Amino acid sequence: MPAAGDLPGFHPALKEELTFPLAWGASPVRDFEAWRRAARATVEEHLLVDRQDGTPYAPEFAARSDAGGYTRELVTLSLTRYARVRGALLTPRGAGPFPAVLLLHDHGSRFDIGKEKLVRPWYDGARLAAAEEWAGRHFGGRFPGDELARRGYVVFCADALGWGDRDPLTYARQQALASNLFHLGSSLAGLLAREDVRAAGFLAGLDRVDARRIAALGFSMGGYRAWQTAALSDDVAAAVSVCWMTGLKEMMVPGSNTLRGQSAFHMLHPGLARHLDLPDVASIAAPKPMLFLGGGRDPLFTAEGVRTAYERLRTVWRSLGAADRLRAETWPDVGHAFPPAVQEEVFAWLDSATAAPARRGPVTGGTRRAAGRARPASPG
Repeated sequence: MPAAGDLPGFHPALKEELTFPLAWGASPVRDFEAWRRAARATVEEHLLVDRQDGTPYAPEFAARSDAGGYTRELVTLSLTRYARVRGALLTPRGAGPFPAVLLLHDHGSRFDIGKEKLVRPWYDGARLAAAEEWAGRHFGGRFPGDELARRGYVVFCADALGWGDRDPLTYARQQALASNLFHLGSSLAGLLAREDVRAAGFLAGLDRVDARRIAALGFSMGGYRAWQTAALSDDVAAAVSVCWMTGLKEMMVPGSNTLRGQSAFHMLHPGLARHLDLPDVASIAAPKPMLFLGGGRDPLFTAEGVRTAYERLRTVWRSLGAADRLRAETWPDVGHAFPPAVQEEVFAWLDSATAAPARRGPVTGGTRRAAGRARPASPG
């Protein structure tokens, strides 16, 4: 448990000062599109990482393998100008373009595997045992990426900095990495956010993908990444967050896992809380279809924090006449996990949310880039 001194004695006064003045409904801006632009600009300013939009992806494909109903390949690409990143790309058999899922891995304080937590590592026998143990612990023995590919989705999942192929961290090294990035005028959480947005753009540019039907999906820290990417990317049309949504004040309480500090740096944008609460940031995605599922036995988030966040989210979607596009629910008997029953619920929801636009109506939420943009070359 975090030590009592991890929160300063005057932390109640600090929390009282957090009024989230830029939240929708509190902000003096009453036009939602204008509010979205202002709120997104505020978030992006606090990422401390440049957009990097001009960096070519320059994808390199390798380790292509047939998995029966879908093909698997590794792709190495530039998500920023700083480093090349390796990810797993799964493509259904048949005639595309297909709907797609940007799959975002969790934290879990396990760093030797990243993308392998969600996609079975056909390319590395040494990592397979670790991946299967993780899938058994959190996903009922399934690999959600492979399940989605079998159901007709293109899936892309890449390692975040510090996981898998990217200089794997240890628990105690996280704070040093975050601190050093701050010293260098950058941010660990900001880099993660920028890379996730760029990954969505990569998917949208593939010929095999229907760029109008891309969803972001994640569990735990991946759930945080999913709603954050939906808020910051016009390439993401829908998102699913499993086991990561709360009000900030309700999270910053004695005993909270966040107070340990180490893992929090991957989800910490310094100063942003002076403007927006966590559900306020997620609300930038409105009125896109969004699914938030929490576990009633999840020890990482207080029930009050989850209720507060869900109500904030519902208020925004209702104000836009889009209440039916938001589901925010708690499964009473689920802990911090993404078991098969919850997966099936998510998959069914995704089938509806990523249905052909002509069948489900338009999704607004930002100006999409011109259709004639350069598309990354890809086989198949």
